[in-house]
Amino acid sequence: MMRKPTVGFQSGFTLVELLVVMVILGLLASLVLPNFFGQAAKARVKTTRVQIANLATALDALALDTGRYPSTQEGLEALVQAPSGLDMWDGPYMKRLPKDAWNRAFNYAGPNTGWDYEVTSYGADGAPGGEADSADISNND
Repeated sequence: MMRKPTVGFQSGFTLVELLVVMVILGLLASLVLPNFFGQAAKARVKTTRVQIANLATALDALALDTGRYPSTQEGLEALVQAPSGLDMWDGPYMKRLPKDAWNRAFNYAGPNTGWDYEVTSYGADGAPGGEADSADISNND
């Protein structure tokens, strides 16, 4: 006896259903991603502020040992290697010099600027001035 082939019902998604899901996912992404990128910019600024605070702590330790902060010419490199003429240098005060959150070196101005010293990052644009995440970040803010 021969059996008749049965016609089975296949389940699955239609093209229209898949397109609707893709549109919904696209709409959700357009709402979430701008907020996510805004948080990333804020996180870079906060990270740079923490790095400047760490540099300030190391500079203060160097000044306690030597009696002065490094000059502008000696720069932040004085935290890693002893400059000539600093007999009481007891470093290194840092293993290596950090870079800001945009992978740029920090700028240093020695004690003749009116403050003890100034450590600055120029922010996202890498140029003095700016606004939002392109604004300068300094230990004297």
